[in-house]
Amino acid sequence: MSTFAVVIPARYASERLPGKPLRHIAGKLLLQHVFERAMESEASEVIVATDDSRIRQAAEAFGARVCMTGSHHRSGTERLEEVSRLQNWAGDRVVVNLQGDEPLMPPGLINQCAALLHSAGVAMATLASPVTSVEDFNDPNVVKVIVDSNDDAIYFSRAAIPYSRSPRTDELAIRTALHHHGIYAYRATVLQQIVAAPRSPLEESEQLEQLRAIEMGIRIRVGRPARRPGPGVDTEADLAKVERLIASSVLSQKFVT
Repeated sequence: MSTFAVVIPARYASERLPGKPLRHIAGKLLLQHVFERAMESEASEVIVATDDSRIRQAAEAFGARVCMTGSHHRSGTERLEEVSRLQNWAGDRVVVNLQGDEPLMPPGLINQCAALLHSAGVAMATLASPVTSVEDFNDPNVVKVIVDSNDDAIYFSRAAIPYSRSPRTDELAIRTALHHHGIYAYRATVLQQIVAAPRSPLEESEQLEQLRAIEMGIRIRVGRPARRPGPGVDTEADLAKVERLIASSVLSQKFVT
């Protein structure tokens, strides 16, 4: 596999869980769990990107390399693009955006996402698994993606897509949708293109930054992971759930290998 970098964007001011990167789970900071998953991947370098001195201090204390970025960024993509410029990465450098609230992302899936950029013409990549329940299909907090025959993304949405016009096709709609996971791979030059473009109408409506790339005509290859990553952390309930999973004896087999 060609070399790639992992950047973990981490901000303190989470709306639903303030100070989220510095919350403790099973004796470690949430951010430290994410960093350790990245370090277990095949990445040639792992960088925590933040604008907060508290996060910087904590990350450096557990051995992470930190890049301080501006406080004006509205998305992880924008923060990654600044990191790529500060690091003077070449345009073809593969960069993986591992969100700072994904402590149960298996290292193998980080490798898989990066490897998707080996295909000709693929400028951006992500991962998604089959939707497993009607509840998830209808849940706006579960982002859905539908793909074409080449596994390139057609659309991402918080809505239940594709829409079923008949009860007879409900099951087909659920089987067609994929549950999007919070990880992306780009080449540095694509990061620059996305950030240089204005926020798009679809992005503004759904509050999904990847829709800007879709509207720009950028191909996003969607890989299906061999195993689902564990849940991310957005709420207090998520924190408790992840802590139970980490404490369980099956964690190493189920999530982080």
